[in-house]
Formats: sequence, structure tokens, C-alpha cells
Amino acid sequence: MHSGFSNVTDPDRTAVVLAAKRLPTAKAGGAYRHIPAHDLAAPVMRAAVAAAGIDPGALNDVILGNATGGGGNVARLAALTAGFPDVVPGLTVDRQCASGLEAIVLACRLVQSGAGQAYLAGGVESISTAPARANRRPDGTLDFIARAQFAPLDTINGGGGDPDAGVAAENVATAYGITRERQDAYALQSHRRAVAAAAAGEFDAELLPLTGLAADQGPRPKLTEKLLARFPAAFVDGGTVTAGNSCPYSDGAAAVVVTSVTLARSLAARPSHGLTFVDAATAGNEPALMGVGAAHSTSILMQRTGLDAGALGRGLVEFNEAFASQVLAVADLLGLDPDSLNRDGGALALGHPYGASGAVLVVRLLAQAAARGIEGLDAVAMISAAGGMGVSAQFRWQSL
Repeated sequence: MHSGFSNVTDPDRTAVVLAAKRLPTAKAGGAYRHIPAHDLAAPVMRAAVAAAGIDPGALNDVILGNATGGGGNVARLAALTAGFPDVVPGLTVDRQCASGLEAIVLACRLVQSGAGQAYLAGGVESISTAPARANRRPDGTLDFIARAQFAPLDTINGGGGDPDAGVAAENVATAYGITRERQDAYALQSHRRAVAAAAAGEFDAELLPLTGLAADQGPRPKLTEKLLARFPAAFVDGGTVTAGNSCPYSDGAAAVVVTSVTLARSLAARPSHGLTFVDAATAGNEPALMGVGAAHSTSILMQRTGLDAGALGRGLVEFNEAFASQVLAVADLLGLDPDSLNRDGGALALGHPYGASGAVLVVRLLAQAAARGIEGLDAVAMISAAGGMGVSAQFRWQSL
């Protein structure tokens, strides 16, 4: 049994991802170290619109996710920087690591609602240029927040609070019995898959080179089991989470064009297929175990659409790999074989540009679905987020 969105029955209100582009992911402080977020997003937005063959003036909105910016509307600034007409507005979404995927889901929901027929959605992160965060003491002096990668919650949930992401990854490893050996083995697999995919040209069509960077900086072809075993615990003394089985901090941007099927059929360069939107779900969970949020959101999604673990494993699944411990825990909770996830490697190798990472998942799903060309193939994006949240979205490769 599938949801009512499984087939194209109302083309005016069926959302489809037509085109997708992303920048090669750069390590924070690397190739994009002097490029602010809006300047990272603008070229990839232009490229996605061009790939879809749609007039940017026809866009109803630009929706971008961003997690570490200093406020303001990055989406609007990026749209203007991209040269889109002034009449095209912009909305910036912050659901921390899930921001980019949330932006795409929102665009799909807007098409479903009949609010519009064309959206540019995605995410961007420039950790390198993100402003420092500080609280103001009673005397007016600034108390800088050491944990610069995420904005902390002010609430306490179940006594667990909102720990640093690395500490939360250790919490997950302990709570779900994820060993160091499993984490290292999974991290090594991610790198090997990413290296092999890059060598085979699997990323070429989706990548937009920028400032001389034409490939993702993260994948390590010389990584070995012995090298991984030498990494010390990174966050908790005597722990199992290391720099080797954690994602690198990264800068990047990704964008997709979401339209109605009706509009897609009217384009001059009419595509034969696209990723039609089936449904999406969000969930909250204990912040101290933030890494397993995607297990909860995916469980809700599976109940809503009738997708079981077997079908999920046979389809395409992209799950953001912030830490190997949380990927393995979520796979165990959902009854999935970890080998069925991220078939071209994931964020452990490619990198994790927070606000963009959820959008990167959809870029990857579109590329993989197009390469396989299997009508009706299910494609699911999953991501856990700081604060204890998960976002999951299901798409299907269908003729238009």
C-alpha cells in the first residue's frame, strides 16, 4: 500500500524534482574559505535553473536552508546575487542539519497545496565565514560560545540537555551498543565507495566546479583499517567516536528545481522522467541522542506510505553520515542493512556542509535514479539534526 501521491494523478499538484546541482564539497578553511554563503549558493542556483530549462523569473520562491549564518535572509541575498529578477522572493529555513532537506520538502508541499508551480530549493553552508556566536553577560561583555557549529538549545529535555554533536554521537554509540570496530568499518566503506564513485564519474553531472575545485575534497583513497584504528577518541575520554569515523566540517551548496508535473510537461526541454514527491515526515527525539532522529521520522514516513524495510533496502536511500555511530544505530533501529545506504559514499567521506547536506541527499538521489532508470524506483532521503530531530522524504522515479 502506498500513499495517494505514489502516482501522477493530479499533475497540477504533483511535485517533481527536475534538476539538481551541487558544488564540490570543500573542507572548512579550504577552497571556499573566503566565500560567504550567498556567493556559494548563487552559482549553483543558476546552474540548477539552467539545467531545468526554466526561466528564473517564473520561480514562485527561492527556499534555502542554512544553519550557521548570522541571521538575515540568505536565500533572498543569494537570489539577487544569482541575477534572478527582483520579483523572485526568498525564504531561509533553519532546521540545523536538516535545513536543506526541509527547504525541498517545503517547496514540494507548496506545489501540492496549489500555492505555486515552480520553486528553487536547497541549502548552503559556509562554516569558514560563519560569524562567531556569543552571549551577552549582564555587564555587557561578550561570552563567546565555543561550540560554533550549532546554535545551542536553551531548554533541557529529560535531563539530557543539548550536548555537542560529538558527545551526542558517543551517547548514541553507548545507548545502542555500536562498537568502535563497526564504526571504523563503516567509515572506511564510505570513503572507498566515494573514491570509486568519483573515479567512475558518478558525481560528474551533478557537480558545478568553483574556484578551481572540481571534485569533493573529503574522500581519502589511502585510508585503511590500520590507520583508522590509530585515531584517538575525539570527544569523550575512552570513547569510540574519532575524527576518522566522523564527518569533516565542510563548506558547500546544493540546489534543486521543484515544479508541478504540469509545468514540467510544458518546458521546451521537457524531461522524460523526474523524482516525484511521495511524502515526508518530521520527528523530535531526546537531544542527547540527536543522531537517531531520522529513525523516528523514517518510521513515521514508512507508516504513512506503506514502505517497509525490505522495499526501502531495495530502493535508493541517502542518509547523512554525520557520524558512523548514528548511521549504524538508525540502520539497526529500522531493520536496514547498512550496506544499502549511501551506495556512492556519504558525508563521512564527502563532508557535511550543515545547511546544505539535506539538499545534497536529494541531488544524489536524482543522479542515482536517473542512472538506474527503473520506473517506480523509490528514493528516500533521511537526516538527523541538532536539537534532537529527524526529517525524511520519499520520492519516486517516474515518467512525466
